[in-house]
Amino acid sequence: MAKIAIDTNLLAYAEGAGDEGRRARAVEVLAALPEQSVVLPVQVLGELYRVLVGKLKQRPQAARANVLRWSDAFAPSDSTWSAMQSAFDLSADHGLSIWDALILSVAAEQRCRLLLSEDLQDGFTWRGTTVVDPFALRPAPLLQDLLAPEAVPARRPRGPTVATKARR
Repeated sequence: MAKIAIDTNLLAYAEGAGDEGRRARAVEVLAALPEQSVVLPVQVLGELYRVLVGKLKQRPQAARANVLRWSDAFAPSDSTWSAMQSAFDLSADHGLSIWDALILSVAAEQRCRLLLSEDLQDGFTWRGTTVVDPFALRPAPLLQDLLAPEAVPARRPRGPTVATKARR
């Protein structure tokens, strides 16, 4: 099974940042991903905390609890010095922000086939990891296969989305 890394925007939309269409799509994608194949760069968790506190105005304690629930749902992957060095290269050679580059670098280091993100160029491939925009009108075939109803049994979304929506 292909490994998949997820970027901050997918979790932030699932938490209610953005419009209802993006929230619904993020929840759909996250619920369909095979839990054991998901890589969650710790950089994503830090960025999510910042979005929850800054943009969504959650109290720090609530934001911490939500971030920890996501880390329980998907295995966090630490940033290494090697990943940071690769991120410097990505940033210098391709003009990526250092933090987006670090997320892609960690995904590649973990041998992910896909990085789900709307922040990076859809289709950009680096060291075997391809960036796929899960919000694109025509998602990449590999993502479509992963999200096909016959490929994954129906289940409820993981992470804090259900609880978060209930509190609002």
